[in-house]
Amino acid sequence: RQSVYLSIGLLVALVVMRIDMRFWQRFSVPLLFLCLFFLVIVLVPGIGKVVNGSRRWLALGPIGIQVSELAKLTMIFYTAGYLVRQQHTMNQSVLGFIKPMLVLGVVGILLLREPDFGATVVIVSTTMSMLFLAGVKWRYYLILLLFAVGALALIAVSSPYRVARLTAFLNPWADQFNSGYQLTQSLIAFGRGGAMGVGLGESIQKLAYLPEAHTDFLFAVLAEELGLIGVLVVLVLYSVLVFRGLMIGLTAFNLSRLFSCYTAYGLTCWLGVQAAINMGVNTGLLPTKGLTLPMLSYGGASMVVNCIVLALLLRIDYENRWQMLGLRVPS
Repeated sequence: RQSVYLSIGLLVALVVMRIDMRFWQRFSVPLLFLCLFFLVIVLVPGIGKVVNGSRRWLALGPIGIQVSELAKLTMIFYTAGYLVRQQHTMNQSVLGFIKPMLVLGVVGILLLREPDFGATVVIVSTTMSMLFLAGVKWRYYLILLLFAVGALALIAVSSPYRVARLTAFLNPWADQFNSGYQLTQSLIAFGRGGAMGVGLGESIQKLAYLPEAHTDFLFAVLAEELGLIGVLVVLVLYSVLVFRGLMIGLTAFNLSRLFSCYTAYGLTCWLGVQAAINMGVNTGLLPTKGLTLPMLSYGGASMVVNCIVLALLLRIDYENRWQMLGLRVPS
């Protein structure tokens, strides 16, 4: 089934690579409203499909659409378009910073209603990274930080059980058969892998012990089967991908192609942040939350969207190269 999803993703990627970036800039706001519509209707009982206690999927016959993946993509387009339209306002008035924060807040609230805390963290981190790379003043972030601290304090007072779940990663062995079960099994997988691993396909943890071994905790299975060497190879590959994505964005910036620049930054930060969070969860550095490892974890929606992300980066690089030659980009 994953091969089918990959084939679909590659076909969609080929189509996306043929689309001029001006199209995404022109329709960035309508796409955002379409995504907000999907985020609302997925919460309606009978329309949104419940999987593992969360209402995140829209079922269109045999095809399931994970709305949070679309939200990540459309939020990047919207933020990039907003930064181009309001590039002077962003640094002259706090209102220029508040407007995208309001949109981000609406998207975040709808995602938390599903609930999908992991996707919310990725979208917030990606958007904030885009604003930072666009040169937004530091003091605006301090205001947001104070607001975030206040929100966390409110959660701690109103829902102590949520705090207990979020802090379980600090000592998973204290409750290894309940809140710390996933993390302890993940750490056991890392321990079994050692330096060279037990061999490809020879993982024991993925058979029955480690929940979501094919999605959220795939990195732990890779560590068990391929060992420290395999983990380092994966880290290097993601680092190269992030570096190349940022360089594509920087080249677009130097060519005054600001929408393409900010889009490349956003797409790269999305992949980098999500991969970093997934690895942090698997190694016990971050609280356990449901996020897949980009391009490696099982999942049809995430695979197709990851192919679209890479296609967009390739399209931006393609347009950069034509402009550096002083030629018009072929349609």
